[in-house]
Amino acid sequence: MPLSFASINSGSNGNCYYVGNDTDAVLIDVGLSCREIEQRLNRLSLPISHIKGVLVSHEHTDHIRGVETLVKKHNLPLYISEGTLKQSRIKVAKDKVVYLQPNNPVEIGSLLIVPFTKMHDAADPYSFTVSWLEKTIGIFTDIGTVCEKLRYHFKQCHAAFLEANYDEEMLDNGSYPFHLKARIKGGKGHLSNLQAMELLEKNRHPKLSHLILSHLSKNNNHPTLVHNLFTSSPISKAIEIIVASRYEESAVYSLIDSIEPKVTMQKPKQLMLW
Repeated sequence: MPLSFASINSGSNGNCYYVGNDTDAVLIDVGLSCREIEQRLNRLSLPISHIKGVLVSHEHTDHIRGVETLVKKHNLPLYISEGTLKQSRIKVAKDKVVYLQPNNPVEIGSLLIVPFTKMHDAADPYSFTVSWLEKTIGIFTDIGTVCEKLRYHFKQCHAAFLEANYDEEMLDNGSYPFHLKARIKGGKGHLSNLQAMELLEKNRHPKLSHLILSHLSKNNNHPTLVHNLFTSSPISKAIEIIVASRYEESAVYSLIDSIEPKVTMQKPKQLMLW
């Protein structure tokens, strides 16, 4: 039985990531409408009935836009930090809320989730790893800096969603005002392509098979640029490098029992979707 994963959408217009096996699954963030997520899951043949919980990383709108409706409609538990829930103003029944605590593992069906704090300009933001049997997938986006916690958890992963938000030259020479450029690069904003690349080069698991580059900036990055950067590295030869689209879902990828890469559904190359 494989552990499968897909980007439902990735970018400042909405973020949502799927991880699950043949019986249990979770969504990490719901930054699209409930209806749009239902349609995309259906196109990927991922039954929404398999989803056993929703995890929220932080309260920014592109991560929570559809949470309230999805949780209520499908009667799902919401896993969220107390600070994020308060700041987000999401309104769900109290008995559906499970508060996250840093480094306190949570079992959702057969999946084991480890939440840990990250550097981002939000009330109480978290990153996650999702494990099943001996397979681990990381969801690492909206991160201002590479800290020791991120390095530790990245080293555990056989696959990961990793933020590569901006190209430094494009950001520096772009039209964003100074205060916004400073926010993005200021340690509580986002990871650059080079920061993400360094994390990969120095901290990858020897059996890391898939890397989904995520949360690319529309104005300060380009999928071809970041894809070429990562695939040019010798260490990427055994890794499937995927660029998540901000406009549609990715393929569904899977880790099979031997932790070897396997694609269970194909879609047109994401580089053509930007």
